[in-house]
Amino acid sequence: MGLTLKHSLAKTCYRFFSTLSNPTRLAILEYLREGPKNVKQISESLGQEQSMISHNLKPLVECRFVFVERKWKERLYSLNKETMEPIFKLFNFHAKKYCPTKGACPKDWRKRREKFDSAYIRHH
Repeated sequence: MGLTLKHSLAKTCYRFFSTLSNPTRLAILEYLREGPKNVKQISESLGQEQSMISHNLKPLVECRFVFVERKWKERLYSLNKETMEPIFKLFNFHAKKYCPTKGACPKDWRKRREKFDSAYIRHH
């Protein structure tokens, strides 16, 4: 039973973080902090095609990070503030307190991470 619970939690965490790991989705979430918006508004604000925004809104809605409400022919998307605001605050707190660059990752952070991962794998 314990293994099943951990496996289930792992699946949930994986889905949660993989949904948030997309830069476009994060930008959408951040923009929706200002209030409800339609796809056209989000698209114009982020400088991306409406189809790309719609594609990225789908998993956000499925995971209930974003809510959608129909107003006539328009769909308005709004942030699930109950869940997402504490997460934004947690990320901000972590970056300020623990991140060596205070959240301003260097441009070569990916290379550094790959180097760290390779070294870690060799030693474990």
